[in-house]
Amino acid sequence: MPVDELDTRILRLLIEQPRTSVREYARILGIARGTLQARLDRLERDGVITGTGPFLSPAALGHPVLAFVHVEVTQGRLDEVGDALAAVPEIVEAFSITGGGDLLTRVVARDNGHLEDVVQQLIRLPGVVRTRTEMALRERVPYRLLPLVEAVGRRASRTPRTAGGEAR
Repeated sequence: MPVDELDTRILRLLIEQPRTSVREYARILGIARGTLQARLDRLERDGVITGTGPFLSPAALGHPVLAFVHVEVTQGRLDEVGDALAAVPEIVEAFSITGGGDLLTRVVARDNGHLEDVVQQLIRLPGVVRTRTEMALRERVPYRLLPLVEAVGRRASRTPRTAGGEAR
């Protein structure tokens, strides 16, 4: 089932007030707690809501340097290298990609020297051919999903519905 206007309102509250109780969310939304819980359960089951934990700052954890490291991999070894990347704590994300390289990793480090050490560790992994590093200077748009949620909600509210509630 696609995200509708009520789902959008629920998701907005979860993003804007993440530490509020389900009872309080229901009060704010003007819906029954059971209705809200059913919606939350469905959003989780459908993979819209994927977690509820805190968002942590690598910089506050002593790792203010952020870099994107492209990793070129020997053909046939992508899974093996991907598994090896998971063992490097400074790699906070990794994606297989198209274009210039096979993997794109998001790497955090204490300083430039530490970043070099991490890149050297990556180069030594079996199956890694070469790396290319790009350093982030300043975050211009922080990770966010609320604008996307709102756009999806606007589209859902404009979609005509039939008498049975199904979108046409």
